[in-house]
Amino acid sequence: MVDNVNKTMESGVSSGTSTAGTVQGVSVRPDNVSSGVHGVPALEMIMESRDLQVHYGDFLAVRDVNLKIHRNEITALIGPSGCGKSTIIRCFNRMNDLIPTAKVGGSVLYRGIDLYGPEANAGEVRRRIGMVFQKPNPFPKSIYDNVAFGPRVNGKPSKAETDELVERSLKRAALWEEVKDRLKQSAFSLSGGQQQRLCIARALAVDPDVLLMDEPCSALDPIATARIEDLMHEIKGQYPIVIVTHNMQQAARVSDRTAFFNTEVDADATRPTGVLVEYDETRKIFSTPSDPRTEQYITGRMG
Repeated sequence: MVDNVNKTMESGVSSGTSTAGTVQGVSVRPDNVSSGVHGVPALEMIMESRDLQVHYGDFLAVRDVNLKIHRNEITALIGPSGCGKSTIIRCFNRMNDLIPTAKVGGSVLYRGIDLYGPEANAGEVRRRIGMVFQKPNPFPKSIYDNVAFGPRVNGKPSKAETDELVERSLKRAALWEEVKDRLKQSAFSLSGGQQQRLCIARALAVDPDVLLMDEPCSALDPIATARIEDLMHEIKGQYPIVIVTHNMQQAARVSDRTAFFNTEVDADATRPTGVLVEYDETRKIFSTPSDPRTEQYITGRMG
């Protein structure tokens, strides 16, 4: 797909620091670092959408979305139901290709290459840009075979290489210590939170460049949610993360940047269309948003 794109991205962590605080009644995690301001250098841009819009048949689901995804950052997409958050995140790895009526306009650039251009292969796009879905969806296989599935499809690693890869991926997903003695057991024997971390390990096993998460904690209890959130902070130095969430507290806790989506109804339309209202550093979105619609949503007066 993209021979001129380096297969592995530079790793590291944000160099700035900030103090813990509460904005709009929501606690903001202290390591959510602002980038490109106050002397902190701006981070490398990995992905960008330009005037992105999606139709389902004749229905315009979301329009005019311009976003930039940066290295070493977590970007949260928030907004009411039906505003296009999940539609947009599925554009980032061409999952909307699987919906016959979907038509994507505008462009999505990955390291400067248009993912919808003629040089892009959808399968390779999805390998480089992994995805974790709303509900845990392990395969009806063993824990080991779930993690090994992607590498085996993409090549034929030896047994020793596969063993090492499975262990490394499970450790990255903070699951190894819990399952190392039962790797041959069914993935369905795990709890819901463990299954979701297994799905994260499965996504990391193919060494993606970016990780997308579509409401990964919506079906989990608070303890499992906290483990996923901690995991996100541990791995964001290796994998930029884009997360869709309905939980504003979660967005404030985990993300570096936040995009707020809402819906609008044009005079000649019968159904609302999703629009990107505001995109900025998370601390600013939750403390001094630029658009009054963002403040209304954050404070619970809308949505």
